[in-house]
Amino acid sequence: MKQTFTDISVNGEAISPELIATEAQNHPAPKGKPGMAWMAAARALAVRALILQEAARRGLAAVPAELAPGLWETDDDALVRQVLDEAVTPEAPTPAAVRAAYDANPERHRAPALYEAAHILFAARPDDVVARKIARDQAAAVLAKVKVEPKAFDALARDHSACASRANGGRLGQISTGDTVAEFEAALATLAPGEIAAAPVESRYGFHIIRLDASAPGEILPFEAVETALRVALEKAAWVRASRAFVDGLASQAEVTGIALRAA
Repeated sequence: MKQTFTDISVNGEAISPELIATEAQNHPAPKGKPGMAWMAAARALAVRALILQEAARRGLAAVPAELAPGLWETDDDALVRQVLDEAVTPEAPTPAAVRAAYDANPERHRAPALYEAAHILFAARPDDVVARKIARDQAAAVLAKVKVEPKAFDALARDHSACASRANGGRLGQISTGDTVAEFEAALATLAPGEIAAAPVESRYGFHIIRLDASAPGEILPFEAVETALRVALEKAAWVRASRAFVDGLASQAEVTGIALRAA
């Protein structure tokens, strides 16, 4: 069944379904729910129309900025930016506010844990069912040997691993969050130093026999180490709140049909 939507206009300026459909490509939505992308696109275009109308009311002339060598803003993008630059002026967070934000949740500023680990990789593409079964079986067979003779890990890695680390007995050196796939990191977090994962760990690369050699928990970073980044984050959050308030103010004075723009 074809989905239908109410006609949308902002102060008499219609926003065509074709324009919304084009904009919807920039708004991801859950599978099977294209209406969510449509509504997000319609809302974005309606807000844009409001701001461009405000630019006209203020008598602004577009002054496009150069985004990259030879790449310039469109006139409309420039006008949107200029209006927001003029109208949205949030207060900068005070040093006390930055410190309070840190003290409210120091745990958020914990450095990632560090690991020294080794693995034996049995590679298989995610979409190759046969190859993945073979890789799983091979990993299980080699893991059985490792359990009998843990000291054979290095030699078995050199003989069987599909990873370049095989030259070092499977040793990966020092790794941290984001250096490996999520499944690998999750397995490391469950192991004690010297322990080998009880079963092969599956990832998009195949199956891993994993040994944790050493680990160090991440420490909470001192305020001085995160002060600048935290201040920037607070500034961005303040700007978002101020820009939403500005748009709400425009919407409260506008005749908007087909979509709700003001925050609930």
